[in-house]
Amino acid sequence: MQKLSIILLLFILLPMAGRASHITGGEMFYTYGGLSGGLHRYHVVLKLYQRCNSGRQFPDPAIISVFDKTNNNRVIDIFATIGTQETISITNPDPCISNPPPVCYEVAYYNFTVNLPSSLSGYVMASQVNFRINGINNLEPGYSNIGALYTADIPGRGYSAADPVNTSAFFTGSDLVIVCANNDFRYSFAAFDPDGDQLRYSFCSAYASTGGFGGGGGGGGGAGNASPPDPPPFPEVPYNTPGFSNAQPFGVDVQIDPNSGLLTGIAPEAGIYVVTVCVQEIRGGRVIATQRKDIQINVGDCNIAAASLKPEYLLCKNTQTLTLANQSNSPLIVTTNWEIKDANNNIVFSSADPVITYTFPAPGIYAVKLVINRFQTCSDSTSSVIRVFPGFRPGFTSTGICINYPTFFTDQTTSVYGLPDSWQWDFGETSLFTDVSDLQNPSFTYPQTGTKQARLIVTDTRGCRDTVFKTISIVEKPPIRLAFRDTLICLNDSLLLQAAGSGSFSWSPVVNMIHPNTATPTVAPSSTTRYYVTLTESNCINTDSVLVRVVTAVSLQVMNDTTICRGDTIRLHVVSDGLHYQWTPVAQVLDPQAMNPLVITNTETVYQVTARIGGCVAVKDVLVNPVPYPQVHAGTDQWICYNSTTPLNGNTDGSHWSWQPAGFLDNAALLHPVATPPRSMDFILTATDNRGCPKPASDTVRITVEPPLKLVLTADTAVVTGQPLQLHAAGAAGYLWSPPAHLSSTTIADPVATFTVETPGILYKLVGTSEAGCKDSAGVLVRVYKTLPRIFVPSGFTPNNDGKNDLLLPIAAGMQQIEYFNVYNRWGQLVFSTQRNGQGWDGKINGRLQPTATYIWTVKAVDYRGNPYFGKGISTLIR
Repeated sequence: MQKLSIILLLFILLPMAGRASHITGGEMFYTYGGLSGGLHRYHVVLKLYQRCNSGRQFPDPAIISVFDKTNNNRVIDIFATIGTQETISITNPDPCISNPPPVCYEVAYYNFTVNLPSSLSGYVMASQVNFRINGINNLEPGYSNIGALYTADIPGRGYSAADPVNTSAFFTGSDLVIVCANNDFRYSFAAFDPDGDQLRYSFCSAYASTGGFGGGGGGGGGAGNASPPDPPPFPEVPYNTPGFSNAQPFGVDVQIDPNSGLLTGIAPEAGIYVVTVCVQEIRGGRVIATQRKDIQINVGDCNIAAASLKPEYLLCKNTQTLTLANQSNSPLIVTTNWEIKDANNNIVFSSADPVITYTFPAPGIYAVKLVINRFQTCSDSTSSVIRVFPGFRPGFTSTGICINYPTFFTDQTTSVYGLPDSWQWDFGETSLFTDVSDLQNPSFTYPQTGTKQARLIVTDTRGCRDTVFKTISIVEKPPIRLAFRDTLICLNDSLLLQAAGSGSFSWSPVVNMIHPNTATPTVAPSSTTRYYVTLTESNCINTDSVLVRVVTAVSLQVMNDTTICRGDTIRLHVVSDGLHYQWTPVAQVLDPQAMNPLVITNTETVYQVTARIGGCVAVKDVLVNPVPYPQVHAGTDQWICYNSTTPLNGNTDGSHWSWQPAGFLDNAALLHPVATPPRSMDFILTATDNRGCPKPASDTVRITVEPPLKLVLTADTAVVTGQPLQLHAAGAAGYLWSPPAHLSSTTIADPVATFTVETPGILYKLVGTSEAGCKDSAGVLVRVYKTLPRIFVPSGFTPNNDGKNDLLLPIAAGMQQIEYFNVYNRWGQLVFSTQRNGQGWDGKINGRLQPTATYIWTVKAVDYRGNPYFGKGISTLIR
């Protein structure tokens, strides 16, 4: 190779000032600088975009690699520094856009010159960055830190020695465009070619960076410095399918004009979308180079006050009714006016409703006009065409399913009012880009097996257009489906062989065969024979075989006679080579034609089975004798009180029996054990016998245990003579107090006791009865003092845990409430306080035992008459 001379702005790699990440777009273009010393000179510009105020910096220098497309070998790596930078932005957005997103880019330009000899296939220049911005909507979820790679093509001399003399096309469309989600928009990717080459535009795949350099998949290189890309082919970014692809980066509602590069349609949901447009330079009918622009477009959550309709509306199926609405839902739209006109320009419908529905009276072409905000701010209008030609039905058929042989497609489209006039076929071969056709009835040879999704977009002379899909399975051989592969036939019988598939059939050997060239020939072999079938489909051939074994009799061996438990099912078993079976009596056999059916037998029955192979028949019998289960009765359900016992009353004609659960029985082997259940439970009596039924029989008795009574009773108390004492009880359905002395009643829950004499204590016993008759008892001790209402406090106490006089506590007599009982040490420190009668101090302060000492107590209470009571005194703690 001739020596390469490179003019660089910077030849030495410098460290970057920051990460070359979060780049939002880029392109590369060049100007031809002439021929010198046999080398073609190109002045190249690499243009990179990033969001304003991102806090990131452009790579400096950037690395641009040149590859020879003849062999994809690396020619040279060029290090270029930033020449100029600029900021572009929209400073005054359209007032008819509500909530407009900011549109602002920082743009860096890298300028360098490269001298190259002419190459047979040309060159591709490539530069990569890490990373794109995160959260791109049309890329596969879960991927982050995906790098970007930007390229420019230099033509080779393969077709013409003049092709390398080329100045590339460069994009001229403005990137200062506001795109609102679910709104109509226009975005120009127009380019200019100084050489006057024809330009053709299309969506194409965005490239990811190569190697470990921001490659995506949740990782990526991320070094602070740029790195040279790997040789072609370059990796594509992973699109978020099925909604997005390289051919539909904005979804199905956005198209690109192949002649102007103008993007139009309805924008997708709010988010960030990577869009790459390729422009082909066509010279003399040949594509000599392809240039690319890759940019991430921010679709804002905004609304444009616009009159927006689809370019046309097609009523070509089975309806003449159409519902129309403005595709813009901006809150700035105040009024809406509709007009629909027929082909003679007559107004057939008008409305001021936001949404209209109209049924067209006749087929034809109509025009619809939409006006918003007439004579007001943000006024706008648009028109569209409505084609009303119902009865347009797209369709196609295909024949041929084999790899490397043609598959023929036949258009079956019909139209009531027009004729099919254009066809766009995509045969669904993902390994090729040439699997397309515009013929009406094309053919295509698939190079790979698998399931293909063939698509036809068809139009007619009335402007109707529709799309139809069909799934096609491409195989190496045409599949043959056989009804059976191995079967039996009785001597002198005939048999229908059965095959299915697409193509022509032939069978062999043809001896004793009728219709050997059909899918279903009839054979009558005299001995066991293997028949071979051949299926031919468009020169594609498959073979298979069927073995027909000839017998002179049916072998049939039945199971032994048996005994079962009455009412049970049993499966009858045979060993046989029969092909068909019939059991009797039919009423007791669940599937009389089954080889081994289930039967229900309540009485002794002889079952007969007939086995057949064509004209060969065998008959055998099986005797089934049903024996009844043992009779078992566990007794009637019972109810008992908590913590009580009850006998169980079992009965059986079996020879052996047992009860479960045995843990709550005195003897589980008795028919009449005594049960002591702690709660409601079932007891199961199981019995067996020796009369022939091997299965046990069982019965269950439920013992319901009444829950224990939870009696609630007045606590022990003290009163004074003459004080009425209201006793309280709860938790039972009936009550009985004893002794009856001093009580107002002995059979109510809340009797009143009135005492006239002093007593050291009277114990009242209460027996409570539940609604089921279960009983429980409790007691309350009442002390009666012949004194005025007062509170007794001991003068000394010995807290030694001997159970005697361990606490300093108040004992109230004739009191309805203690407001406080406080104990103080000699320094006036409060060491104990309570409001409860009978609760006392244990002689500890903060858990520590106190020594012998004198303590002061005070008490305040209210007596049973409502009078206040106050007392105080001294008590001694004795150790």
